[in-house]
Amino acid sequence: MSGEPVRLTVDATEVARYVLDPALDPRHGPRPYLHPVRTLGGTVVTDALPADHVWHLGASLAVQDVDGSNLWGGRTYVRDVGYTWRDDHGVIAHTGEVERSPGRYAHDLQWRDQAGGVLLTERRALTVSTVAPDTWRLDVDSALTAPVDREVHLGSPATNGRPGGAGYGGFFWRASADGEPAVFTADAAGEETVNGSAAPWLALTGAGSGGGAYTLVFAGLGPDDRWFVRTGMYPGVCVAFAFDRPAVVPAGGRRHGRYRVWVADGTLDREGAAALVATVP
Repeated sequence: MSGEPVRLTVDATEVARYVLDPALDPRHGPRPYLHPVRTLGGTVVTDALPADHVWHLGASLAVQDVDGSNLWGGRTYVRDVGYTWRDDHGVIAHTGEVERSPGRYAHDLQWRDQAGGVLLTERRALTVSTVAPDTWRLDVDSALTAPVDREVHLGSPATNGRPGGAGYGGFFWRASADGEPAVFTADAAGEETVNGSAAPWLALTGAGSGGGAYTLVFAGLGPDDRWFVRTGMYPGVCVAFAFDRPAVVPAGGRRHGRYRVWVADGTLDREGAAALVATVP
C-alpha cells in the first residue's frame, strides 16, 4: 500500500483505517477503502483481498459498470457471454483532502476509466461517533457529480443480463465472519428473502475470526436502491445502485448518498437493531 492510512477514532479508540491510495493490480479495482474496521471491543468486522474475491476491499464505494468501465474489479459480466476478463478496469482515485480530525475525514475523488478519463467526480466524508459503550456509528456521505456535457450510467451484472439477483455495486461492505452470519430486516430473514429488498434497515450478525460476536446494522437506501446481500458464498452487504435497472447521473447533476453503519459488540435481535436505527432523528 502507498501512503499511511487515515486512522479514525472514537473517544481515543481506533475503530477504522481508511486506505486512500492502495497499490493494487488494476484488475482489483483500486479505490479508497476502510479496513480494518473494528468494534469498540476490538473485533475486526471487515475483510480485504480475500482469496474468494480478491477485489473485495473492506468497506468501499465501487460499481462494476460505469459507462462501460469496471470500477469494481474482477471479471466483467457481458450479456449473453458471462463473466469475462476484459481490459476495462478503471480506478477511483483520491485527489485532495478537504477535512481531517480524529473522528472525521473528507476528501475529493475522481472515478476514472481505463485511459484515465474522468467519468465522475466525488466529494466524500466519513464520520465516526459514539452511540453506546459497546456501539459506534459510521456515516458515509457521498456526492457523485457527472460531467456537464453528458449523463453517466451505472450498471451491474444484473442489469447486464446475469440472473440470480446479482445487482451488486454501490456502497459495499465485505464482512469478516467465522462461519455463515445471519441477516435480517424488520420483517424478513435470510439471504434469499432480504436480497433485493428495500427495507429501511438491514442487520448482519456474526463472529469475527477471533471469535468475538458482532452486529452490523446498515441504513441509507436511496429511492431506487436495493439491498444486495450474500451470506452463504461470502458475507457481504451492499447498498446497490443498480440492482435491477441502470441508474443515471444526469449531465452536470449529482447523486447524493448517506450510508450509516452501526458497529456493535455482541449479537442483537430485531428489537435491538431497530433501537439503534431509532437513535437518528
